[in-house]
Amino acid sequence: MTQLLQHSRCLLLCASLCLGAAFVKDGNATSAAQPAQAATPIGWKDCLNQKPGWYGGAEALRIARNVLLYQRDSGGWPKNIEMAAMLDEKAKAELLKQKSETDSTIDNDATCAQMIYLARVFNATQQTRFKDVFIRGLDYLLRAQYPNGGWPQYYPKLTGYYTHITFNDDAMINVMTLLREIARRQPAYGFVDEARRAKAEKAVEKGIECILKSQIKVNGKLTAWCAQHDETSFAPAPARTYEKISLSGSESVGIVRFLMDISRPNAHVVEAIQSAVAWFNQAKLTGIKVAKKPDAAQPKGYDLIVVEDAKAEPLWARFYEIGTNRPIFCGRDGQIKTTLAEIEYERRTGYNWYTGAPAKLLSQDYPAWLKRRAK
Repeated sequence: MTQLLQHSRCLLLCASLCLGAAFVKDGNATSAAQPAQAATPIGWKDCLNQKPGWYGGAEALRIARNVLLYQRDSGGWPKNIEMAAMLDEKAKAELLKQKSETDSTIDNDATCAQMIYLARVFNATQQTRFKDVFIRGLDYLLRAQYPNGGWPQYYPKLTGYYTHITFNDDAMINVMTLLREIARRQPAYGFVDEARRAKAEKAVEKGIECILKSQIKVNGKLTAWCAQHDETSFAPAPARTYEKISLSGSESVGIVRFLMDISRPNAHVVEAIQSAVAWFNQAKLTGIKVAKKPDAAQPKGYDLIVVEDAKAEPLWARFYEIGTNRPIFCGRDGQIKTTLAEIEYERRTGYNWYTGAPAKLLSQDYPAWLKRRAK
């Protein structure tokens, strides 16, 4: 149960930033199609942050019925939709017409978040329909996995960069974490039948193999991972125009944490973890911080700037040039820059170019992992 709660918090952190946003494809924003909705007492981003007793109540059931409506025929769910909104009969009818859409995805926590929510409602109410829809979602995740162990960003819409093995925003790690909790017979998923539990276990094993094959080597040494990798060659791959081939200072954190939770890691897993930790130490940025500079002339009333600060906590860039460990930045023009200030305002303030997440990995998670291994 502890793992489930930790996983849910991770999902909520990303969801609070992403839900309600626009779809972005190849740098062009388009709204996610959804019916008109009325205000609701609770937002979808808060639906995994309620007390256990809430999931058996009327509001939880209303939202769960919404989740059932939003599920596509494929078994997955679309992203960036306020699924807790009040829906009238016209909106519900519109959703039924969208069932055949091929926009099911694991991006921005989609599908995993809905499945976790439905599992909680089923456990609280024992209403079979919620279990059945969860199982359809599980079958979707198992079906979407490539034979080589990776997961694409979208399935069955396998077009463009959607086909790549997707670590971006922890998409594949979220899937593997959920499947591992099922495989480990976590109480929250005790209703999953043994045949599917075994399939989940096998899917996790294949996913780990994919992770190990994707880890990038530089001058013969293992380093970290790109946010996306080619689904055939495992080579690092680009996505949107401003998401270039690179070493990721963000997505690699979730990958390492997942590997650290393997009960009996083999030598390859141990090497992958230790190599990534060494890379994080090498890629650490000190003496700087990202600050909001008030600027009434800008659309958001501020600008984001990088300033020197000897007392600042360490930072890591979202993207590093492979081979040099030089932080790279890119706007919608697709041109790589070496500083945040060089890209346009909209991208400069609309994307997470730096992260502090590796700090806890290095100071707490890795030492704890070493201690466990020493026992």
